[in-house]
Amino acid sequence: MNACIDFAFLDSGTGGIPYMLALKEKRPSARCVYLGDSAHFPYGEKSGDEIIACAEEAVRTIITRWHPCAVVIACNTISVTALSALRRSFPDVPIVGTVPAIRLAARVSKNRRIGFLATNASVNHPYSAKLIADFAGDCTVFSRGDPDLVAFVEHRFFAAGKAERLAAVQPAVSYFAANGCDTIILGCTHFTHIAQEVKEAAGPGVQVVDSRDGVANQALRVESPCLAGLPHGNSPAEGLPPQAGKLPPDTKFPPDAKLPPDAVLPPDAVLPPDMSFFVTACRTPADRAEYEALCAHSGIPWGGVI
Repeated sequence: MNACIDFAFLDSGTGGIPYMLALKEKRPSARCVYLGDSAHFPYGEKSGDEIIACAEEAVRTIITRWHPCAVVIACNTISVTALSALRRSFPDVPIVGTVPAIRLAARVSKNRRIGFLATNASVNHPYSAKLIADFAGDCTVFSRGDPDLVAFVEHRFFAAGKAERLAAVQPAVSYFAANGCDTIILGCTHFTHIAQEVKEAAGPGVQVVDSRDGVANQALRVESPCLAGLPHGNSPAEGLPPQAGKLPPDTKFPPDAKLPPDAVLPPDAVLPPDMSFFVTACRTPADRAEYEALCAHSGIPWGGVI
């Protein structure tokens, strides 16, 4: 296990957890941390300027606290709205975005009728329209912004039983079925939690796609030498982005951490346990219980509120 944070994941809440798990399947040695910006949830109902401001604040917190080698924006809404702004604001850290799997949907759809399930912000953003025009121009795409379903996943999913979960996805599935869609894009990372329920409700003739695999592959392509165990440094010539590897003085390293032979580390350095899940707010005791249930279900540590 590396003695630095390789990948920090950001979402408005719990949606990006499956994306972090997908990356860990591909690279078990990668050390990850996750921040759900629950204080500003939901991003999908905010203006573009609000999304950019909230995302910049969250990324600044991530970089200041953990100094990751790369940041993965595991949120379609942030990515389609704020990714360019984030890269301008934090040019020294690679930032990987998440965009709807429209190209994949167009590749697998047989009848060229596709359902696009996302937040209102993603559905209505010009970038999504451009993706559809560029990669699914010969398809008819039926878009549905579903803030109620996003809220269900964030606040109720892990406490809900099977019947309640299926009932939650049924309005969206019924909408796409009424329009003859043979493929459904899960265009909000929250919906990857309910992928199985969507598949079950939609039936065997409908394909359900998301961008987990593509995002994980892209994140690994831009990985810094930090992940490969190369010497830590603060200049690009030494192989690391200038901000990566600058660890705060209270950082501690676990016993299994493998340090580069010439790494210069601050005393008493602390890293959170691998895959720790943090949030920026717990609005109610029920929210805290839901987050703890998510962590138990996913096998990841609950980091608490920062």
